[in-house]
Amino acid sequence: MEISLPTFFDPLLTIAHIGGPVVVILMAVSVLTLAVILYKIWQFTAAGVGRHKALSEAIAAWDAGDRSVARAALDRSTSYLAPVVDMALSGRSAASDRLLSEAELRFGKLERGLRFLDSVAQLAPLLGLFGTVLGMIEAFQSLQDAGAQVDPSILAGGIWVALLTTAVGLVVAMPTALILSWFEGRMETERVFAEKAIQTMLAPTGAAAPADTPQMVATHG
Repeated sequence: MEISLPTFFDPLLTIAHIGGPVVVILMAVSVLTLAVILYKIWQFTAAGVGRHKALSEAIAAWDAGDRSVARAALDRSTSYLAPVVDMALSGRSAASDRLLSEAELRFGKLERGLRFLDSVAQLAPLLGLFGTVLGMIEAFQSLQDAGAQVDPSILAGGIWVALLTTAVGLVVAMPTALILSWFEGRMETERVFAEKAIQTMLAPTGAAAPADTPQMVATHG
């Protein structure tokens, strides 16, 4: 069954017409928010966030002292953290602070846009509440204008229209907050993985660890 675009958008247009400018703003924000979320999902997928199988194999081999296996596994990795691990493996940097800063640079790119999502999650309910206050003011003004001939339906109609903006604000904010929490959880996991990887590369525990590891270079250099 095919649904024409005008039919599909009719309910949204009706809500926008009833809710007024605040609802229109919230709808525009929701479209922009959805675009940011889709972009972040694509970015996380393209960067290989959470997919560090080959990188983990390289780190484990290096920790065990098998440099050739570590290099082969690192060459197979498509993780965005592979260049950081390569710096440690090849001895181009023996300072954990330098490697962590390189990792943070990559984390910063992945976290662009999360502050916008956080702002939407916090401000959308407030914007909806602002629309409700404006709607309640208008409803009571209409009640005052009615004078002695007060019709309860005037007040009831004004109240439900006013509350519509709060509902729209919550509809925008709640999924945004949930998705933001998921993104932040992924980034926290990435930071833990990167820190462990760097410390392992700089201080391998394997008995057969290469004599020219960055840690030993830093010690004897």
